[in-house]
Amino acid sequence: MSNDQPTSGQPPEDDPFRKKPQEPSPPSGSPYDSAPPPPPYDPGPYGGGGPYGGVDPLAGMPPLGEPGKRILARLVDFLIISIPLYLISLPWGGVVEVTDDDGNVFNQTYSGHQLVWSLIGLVAYVAYDTYFTHKDGRTLGKRLMKLRVAMLDDGRVPDTGTSFLRAVVLWLPALLCCPCLWWLINIVLMFTDKPYRQGLQDKAAKTVVVQTN
Repeated sequence: MSNDQPTSGQPPEDDPFRKKPQEPSPPSGSPYDSAPPPPPYDPGPYGGGGPYGGVDPLAGMPPLGEPGKRILARLVDFLIISIPLYLISLPWGGVVEVTDDDGNVFNQTYSGHQLVWSLIGLVAYVAYDTYFTHKDGRTLGKRLMKLRVAMLDDGRVPDTGTSFLRAVVLWLPALLCCPCLWWLINIVLMFTDKPYRQGLQDKAAKTVVVQTN
């Protein structure tokens, strides 16, 4: 009997189960950070693949952005815009609601100067998001968290129209309609949406948030 048998519990070196399949080399110049592009976008609810049959919708795609990092990135972006806007608004009474001596909120605040500053803020947030998303897919917050917005079908940086649509869908309801509910919905989608963890703005623009090196 040969003395070269592997010890108990250890598979032999030529055990095929120890060898991972050879991954194909990524195409040169792929927009997805040295990863091959994902399959074409499928408007179906699960991208037309994965555990429901067909091509894996995440095949070739870099890891999806972690929800915690995405929330932190959005908070950084929010502070980058909101702090300067607040300081600029101080000579005109600020952008916060005004209260009387009894702590009651004056109803005219949102119908007057606060509405104006909300519109100014909307323009600032949309312009900020549109510019940086179209530039390289990364706002300053996403750059800090090593995240990137990419087109779902081929991983390229979103064009100006797509970047603008994404920014409007994200910020318009958040600033002028239902901020608490809107952020809650998007945060829940970051954790639960399958298979791409898309927020409502990603679904509208057909984008995805992925990690970068």
